[in-house]
Amino acid sequence: MSAPRVRIADIARHDGQIVSIAGWLYNLRRSGKICFPLVRDGSGIIQCVAVKANLPEELFEQLKDLTQESSLIVTGKVRAEARAHGGFELDVESAEILQRVSESDPYPITPKDHGIDFLMDHRHLWLRSKRQVAIMRIRHEVIKAIRDYFDGQGFTLVDTPIFTPAACEGTTTLFEVNYFDEEKLYLAQSGQLYNEANAMALGKVYCFGPTFRAEKSKTRRHLTEFWMVEPEMAYATLEDVKALAEGLVVYCVGRVLENRRPELEALERDVKKLESVQAPFPRMSYDDAVKILQGKGSEITWGGDFGNTDETLLTQEMDRPVIVDRYPSEIKAFYFQPDESNDKLALGVDVIAPEGYGEIIGGGQRIHDPELLLRRLKEHDLPPEAFNWYMDLRKYGSVPHGGFGMGVERFVAWMCGTEHIRECIAYPRMLYRTRP
Repeated sequence: MSAPRVRIADIARHDGQIVSIAGWLYNLRRSGKICFPLVRDGSGIIQCVAVKANLPEELFEQLKDLTQESSLIVTGKVRAEARAHGGFELDVESAEILQRVSESDPYPITPKDHGIDFLMDHRHLWLRSKRQVAIMRIRHEVIKAIRDYFDGQGFTLVDTPIFTPAACEGTTTLFEVNYFDEEKLYLAQSGQLYNEANAMALGKVYCFGPTFRAEKSKTRRHLTEFWMVEPEMAYATLEDVKALAEGLVVYCVGRVLENRRPELEALERDVKKLESVQAPFPRMSYDDAVKILQGKGSEITWGGDFGNTDETLLTQEMDRPVIVDRYPSEIKAFYFQPDESNDKLALGVDVIAPEGYGEIIGGGQRIHDPELLLRRLKEHDLPPEAFNWYMDLRKYGSVPHGGFGMGVERFVAWMCGTEHIRECIAYPRMLYRTRP
């Protein structure tokens, strides 16, 4: 009877049993007539113990000289060992080497330090490293938490198009695509407009998918392709949007702390800073934020948008995100509802993370008056005919409504404490990087 194949992550359940592990050689130590292959399988890493006296000579020699990232299936007895990585070792009884990496063409990413350009050029291989695996698992946890949060709040997932005929926030940051019969379309920078229609059908909805921004930005916070979750609610005010955003952030941080402590430890993340992320978040108006920034030496003037430095300054003494609302209408998109008490202000809101990670959520209340929306479209030089279907939402049962967008990669960067957002998606697309 063949040994059952198990995942390294589940190895503790098989103490004392003979099992097989299918994986790749992560590292190798030798000590005379014993060698210690470290094998990874995507779920974890385990140290195997191969004793020459217990194995066919040919197999021992193959294991002793095995090259990094060679693929193999190892069979042996699981043994508790407190000093070993993960608390268990595997005493090798047999092994099958599926593919041995050639010594003349070795695995390019070695334990030595490599430059970031080299690592990005080999991103398809760099993903195998401990650090990148930890980041991808935290990303997975964040995405699952997002879905669980909205599903638990009664939201319905409705997918929105990637090809869009109209811009959500103007065409300057859109990628244009040649469609059939020379028609011009754009890659979506947001699913919001369609999601507003979905909310009028289903009440509370969210879309979750890739979005594209043609900003020629080279900052550590920007990608040209990223994933964004966008909830939208009918019969909702700015206060409803703020409460939902705060709840989402607290829930996602809690889930990462609950389920991904080993990954946070591997990244040397200061978990105490994440443990402080509890409701309520500090709240302030844009007006107050500008005064605070000016008091800290920022050159911002009223009417200007916050830059990366401003966002960092604003949260400098804070141990949790800050919620800033009521921005000048001139710096917000056409669809924001004006403040009833001051029409120069838009009912928009940003959630700004501490530790220099900046805006992680942006949204607000949408215009529900058709005449006002038409006027705003013209003010932004957007062709009203391209938004006929969007205007229909204000003609047939219009209601106050609102929502927001949260970029997954920027949120993951904050959770992981990474220096650059490029590590928070498997294959980042940036201004000068489209490969691999």
